[in-house]
Amino acid sequence: MPENEEKIKILFLCTGNSCRSQMAEGWAKALKSDVIEAFSAGIRPIGVSDRAAIAMAEAGVDISDQRSKHIDELRDIDFDYVITLCDNARQQCPVFSGKAKVIHRAFDDPYFASGSEEEVMAVFRRVRDEIKSFVEGMPDVLTSKEASK
Repeated sequence: MPENEEKIKILFLCTGNSCRSQMAEGWAKALKSDVIEAFSAGIRPIGVSDRAAIAMAEAGVDISDQRSKHIDELRDIDFDYVITLCDNARQQCPVFSGKAKVIHRAFDDPYFASGSEEEVMAVFRRVRDEIKSFVEGMPDVLTSKEASK
């Protein structure tokens, strides 16, 4: 990216800002920090999931310094894209002024996974890997039909 070009500002939005949006922010920072300035927030933030942090650490990405934020904390940022990661966030997504394009790309919520600890962690790992694949395609995937899958 030429030095005079600004990074694409992306907000990853989900309900609790505890798992999926935190993972997406972590992946974007780890894989695409040269072209993307990543943020995450929630409609009703509940704190970063320990299991999400563990799953990301297993993949070599540290999200332990990230914190759960309410969407209102980021109101003054002029985002290029707002990516809703769950149906609830899509339905409750506030209107953003400016140029922000809202894209919906739902992922299963690992927060509600049930079973043994290993079974629950398997869901976190699967969602982590699905989000990684989505982020790896950025920014190109944001302008394709695939973005709103």
